[in-house]
Amino acid sequence: MSLRETLRGTGVALVTPLNSRGTIDLDSLGKVIDFVIEGGVEYLVTLGTTGETPVLTNKEKSEIIRFTYDRARNRVPVVVGIGGNDTADLINDLENFPLDEAVAILSASPYYNKPSQEGIFQHYKALAEVSPKPVILYNVPGRTGRNMSAATTLRLANEVDNIAGIKEASGDMAQCMQILRDCPEEFMVVSGDDALALPQMACGMDGVISVAANCFPQRFSDMVRACLKGDFALAKELNDELIEGYDILFVENNPAGVKAFLAEEGLIENYLRMPLVPLSNEVMKRVRDYLQRSKKQKPVLTQNR
Repeated sequence: MSLRETLRGTGVALVTPLNSRGTIDLDSLGKVIDFVIEGGVEYLVTLGTTGETPVLTNKEKSEIIRFTYDRARNRVPVVVGIGGNDTADLINDLENFPLDEAVAILSASPYYNKPSQEGIFQHYKALAEVSPKPVILYNVPGRTGRNMSAATTLRLANEVDNIAGIKEASGDMAQCMQILRDCPEEFMVVSGDDALALPQMACGMDGVISVAANCFPQRFSDMVRACLKGDFALAKELNDELIEGYDILFVENNPAGVKAFLAEEGLIENYLRMPLVPLSNEVMKRVRDYLQRSKKQKPVLTQNR
């Protein structure tokens, strides 16, 4: 089975729960993993941006990777996030992190340095040459400060072995459609924008790596599956109920929004590492109001549609 088939559907970019001492709360991470798997997601992505990776030590990252493997084993595949702006350092990570049970690596393009398109190409080429697992590109210019053009994505897809797909979070629908039109058949293209996932799958994307699936796993993964089956009436019905939730998740910061939702559901404690801070009281009220309304909504029937 190709990676594109293995990871078709909803991947969830897992949070990293913390306790009041600021250390990793593995018990709560286990609860979140169980919650999203039981909610129907197809795979897990650990150590993405939603996992607060810029403020985790390498020791903590290795501990989280191993724990995620153990909790997910024989249940769903695991993708490991290894991204950054120091190519040499990432090569060292690829050679030393425990990646034996990962099905792929997700790597965000370099941030802050703002390399040229040729620099981005050479960065990913260097990573792909040493990675023990297929590499999924991650284009997220809102965080990195530099868009990876469709031309660069397609060049990597066609010229570099071990580049298997892309998580596209540019928000540029024209760019997304160009990639979908011209990429190799087995190249996986997934959405990195929860709020745009429905129209992007209508254009041909294979699913989404989602933040929202942490806290709304069943409804969100049902929406994704409906899209992939071509049932866009059902997908719209499910997505309409999530639109306000998407807005609340990202109104101040990710993962402050998703951690607030998970804390309200009793799955984690609401702690982040500086410079991130919890949501303001005003937005926390929106979280609680939205959850109360959501629990009163009549469930959308997703079978036999």
